[in-house]
Amino acid sequence: MLSSLNRQLVRIPARPQFHRLLSAVASNRFADSVPAGRIESLAVIGAGQMGTSIAYTAAKKGGVNVFLTDVNQDALDRAQNQLDRMLDREVVQKKISPMQAFEIRSMVNPTLSFESIIPEVDMVIESVSEIPQLKREIFGKLGSLAAPDTILATNTSSISISLLAAAAGTKAADRVIATHFIHPVATSPTCEVARALHTSDVTFNKTMEFMRKLGKDAVVATDTPGFIANRLLIPFINEAIGSLETGVASVEDIDKVMQMGYHMPMGPLRLADSIGLDTCLYIMKVLYNDTGDSKYRPSVRLGRMVDAGYLGQKSGKGFYDY
Repeated sequence: MLSSLNRQLVRIPARPQFHRLLSAVASNRFADSVPAGRIESLAVIGAGQMGTSIAYTAAKKGGVNVFLTDVNQDALDRAQNQLDRMLDREVVQKKISPMQAFEIRSMVNPTLSFESIIPEVDMVIESVSEIPQLKREIFGKLGSLAAPDTILATNTSSISISLLAAAAGTKAADRVIATHFIHPVATSPTCEVARALHTSDVTFNKTMEFMRKLGKDAVVATDTPGFIANRLLIPFINEAIGSLETGVASVEDIDKVMQMGYHMPMGPLRLADSIGLDTCLYIMKVLYNDTGDSKYRPSVRLGRMVDAGYLGQKSGKGFYDY
């Protein structure tokens, strides 16, 4: 397995020439050929669960060099462990060989050097917490740092894409777009793509082509809070939390009736733990604030759990213990 047999190898920083070689190998092995001038390098901002999964998918399916950047070294260390676990699982299941796992792993480069990598990549995908001001600050930096043809994407599904495009500045606004990946990224066959008012056709077409490269059957949504997926999913989770809060049923029974009665792969409360309760709360707040509709008001129980640090799987405790 990668973690036991190749761990020392994958921790060795590879030279740029080596990464280019691995990218070419992976492009042939895991994806269709990449036409000249298309996206061949990617920066993912935010080394959380989603950002790491996006980086993994881009390396494996897209055959591109990926820089996974974060402001926190601990987050990068956790991301590297997550990558190893994902690759270990693929090797054990005989979906890829140990050498293929090493090649994929070598194309994902964790780094704290945000300013130095952004000018060098063909595309950026921002995947930080759903905090509007934080994302606006990031896109302001991207607008000044990125090359003139770099696509600036966001993984948000709740914050206005046009707001982020405006934050990027007039010279970069037409290159801002949303690529909302569905959890779990590595196995979900779809994603959502949404344009800002500023987004050019070139940006849109190149993004859709890259999503196909990653094996995603992309659906197009408008720039509205939640797009399609989270406009339906997160209020559903919030209602399940409200049902728990008002004593309708226990955690286990709420999940059981949706799993066994409606054939969901997991119940809404366990799904909330998987997504992250803080992420669920951020999205509900944006839906509520942007629409003013009371049906999107976050559950009190959800807010209290986030206040307590019970964020789900990533903190070890949510509606379930991990």
